[in-house]
Amino acid sequence: MNMRCILQPKPLAMMWRLLPLLALLLPTSFVRAEELTIAVASNFTAPMREIAARFEAQSDHRVALVFGSSGKIFAQISHGAPYQAFFSADQSKPARLVELGLANGDSRFTYAEGKLALWSRQPDYVDDQGKVLKQGKFNRLALANPKLAPYGAAALEVLQNLQLAEQNRSRWVFGENIAQTYQFVASGNAELGFVALSQILRDGRVSQGSAWVVPEELYNPIRQDAVILKSAEKQSVLREFWRFIQGPEARKIIESYGYGIVAQLPEKSSQSGDAE
Repeated sequence: MNMRCILQPKPLAMMWRLLPLLALLLPTSFVRAEELTIAVASNFTAPMREIAARFEAQSDHRVALVFGSSGKIFAQISHGAPYQAFFSADQSKPARLVELGLANGDSRFTYAEGKLALWSRQPDYVDDQGKVLKQGKFNRLALANPKLAPYGAAALEVLQNLQLAEQNRSRWVFGENIAQTYQFVASGNAELGFVALSQILRDGRVSQGSAWVVPEELYNPIRQDAVILKSAEKQSVLREFWRFIQGPEARKIIESYGYGIVAQLPEKSSQSGDAE
């Protein structure tokens, strides 16, 4: 009887042979998923969280967001904070970072134009003309620190243009940023305050309380710029995020929170970081 001896491959040897194939079968996103750390002005908290979540769902990368006043974030970046990009509530701070050699000038673009609102959590407390400011029937008026927050500077402009700055200055309470200012009003510690329209607007309507959308002729435009920091300008995942936030999906989110879109970014800047 002829007998053939069939040699079974050793399990360990077979496993080693299969490793290259298994590596090819792994999802690409698993192999090269990265995390971004982005500093964002407080007024843009809600839209940025939504945008970051959409980006994560589509790319498998992760986005860590740090919120604060534009002035404080600028100071942190100047002292070496490990952020990779900065979404400011103004244009001057990103421009200054470019001048200091801390940011990539080609990456800078205006991602939104903010709008200011006078808001109270109490229904019918604020009329649609803002007459409550002149009537003075309030104990505290909240506004963001004008030295740190562009929305605070805009609020001060409004009061000065209405010739009400001296009349109610003793009633002002300052938030370090626009998020804290909103909390002063939401908690009832201030009857009303100047907040970003994006903080109170949902689906095109004021979500609670009462508000006056301040006419834009009463303050300088709040054009908000973003910039990639020099330490991260070569990161491909950041370029992916830069393209995403300028795309139609992200822009629709931005507009849903009451922001204006100033202009499309030129193609050269949309590929920010490619100029190495």
